[in-house]
Amino acid sequence: MKDLKYLLEFENLLEDADNALVRQAQEEGRYAIGYTCYHMPEVLLNVDNCFSTRIRAPRSSSIDIATYYMSNYTCEYARSLLERAIEGGYEFLDAIAGVDACSAMNRCYEHIEILKCNSKPHFFVTHTDVPYKIEEYTVDQVETQMRLRLLDVMHDRLGTDTSDEALLAAVKEHNELCDVMTQIGDFRKLENPPITGYEFHVLCLVSYCCPTSLILPKLKETLEEIRTRRPDEKPWFRARVVVAGSEIDDLDFSRLLEESGALIAADRYCYGSFPGRERIELHEGESILRQICRHYMQTSECARYMSQEKITQRRTTIDRLAREYHADGIIFEQMKYCDFWAFERPLASHILQDEYGWPVLSIDRSYNVRGSGQLRTRFQAFVEALEIKRIQKRRSAGKAAGTEVT
Repeated sequence: MKDLKYLLEFENLLEDADNALVRQAQEEGRYAIGYTCYHMPEVLLNVDNCFSTRIRAPRSSSIDIATYYMSNYTCEYARSLLERAIEGGYEFLDAIAGVDACSAMNRCYEHIEILKCNSKPHFFVTHTDVPYKIEEYTVDQVETQMRLRLLDVMHDRLGTDTSDEALLAAVKEHNELCDVMTQIGDFRKLENPPITGYEFHVLCLVSYCCPTSLILPKLKETLEEIRTRRPDEKPWFRARVVVAGSEIDDLDFSRLLEESGALIAADRYCYGSFPGRERIELHEGESILRQICRHYMQTSECARYMSQEKITQRRTTIDRLAREYHADGIIFEQMKYCDFWAFERPLASHILQDEYGWPVLSIDRSYNVRGSGQLRTRFQAFVEALEIKRIQKRRSAGKAAGTEVT
């Protein structure tokens, strides 16, 4: 297929957290608020004079200093962020909006504050609590936290307009971005998609890491480009997979998987589009902030939610996406030392295979996979198994219909 017009530019934007569009927005007088977790409503960080940037640590290598502070049994993602912060990589941020979702990330936030990794006089780190299940009283709790510990702080420290009108404007822009990303992602349902999973991963990441107002026009243009893009006559992939699990912002993971012959048909992982790129539907009769909070709580697929209905929701979501995007199998991944997904992955992988009937590859991985030979071997073996299974299924169907299948 012909290369996408903006793909190289998007890849370059993802080479550094302090990318060209972030700098452009700050030059226009806007404030950059970093965040890491879906529990922090992205749309609330894009109100008035602020914009969100989901924090990454691309091209991480040694994390020895962060390991000294956090130990080598904590999530490599959290340690990589702290290492980058100590190196001065997040000096550009005006604030960090954190949530008490996991102990490793809490320790990362705390060390960024304690070690004074950002010298801006107005810089702040704020923490909001996250419940373990969804009830009306927990929605009350999240709404109160987001008002007192986020919006009010943004107003006091950055002069941000946090009125209902400002929230409505942010939701409108957010929904426009979500509509574009959803339409692009839907092309992956086609038998021979005009976009690869790697390319969609790039587009999805820039939609999180760049100011919405600046990246949206380029994503709209990319959508129109994909509409008329002609894929190769013969599909390049040998199997279609859903990737599910914990945080993936490493493009090498997607590159390695698709080089092994698998099309990433759907991305149900942190920093993916499920959840993250669904419209926020608002209605009369309830505060806008409360509706925003409820939306993120209801759509969240985080393993921190431990109520039975949320556990079931996570499995049924993966099953639904696998069917909707015509997947042959599921790859369930977890970053090493991620406490919540370390509990979720083994059991969910077993149930998705035994009760839902999906072939499942269950893996744990490093934050940056680079050219992992072991992971490549496992991907290739899984793709080959899926391909053989599909061929056998076609032959069985052909025999039943009385026709020869080659």
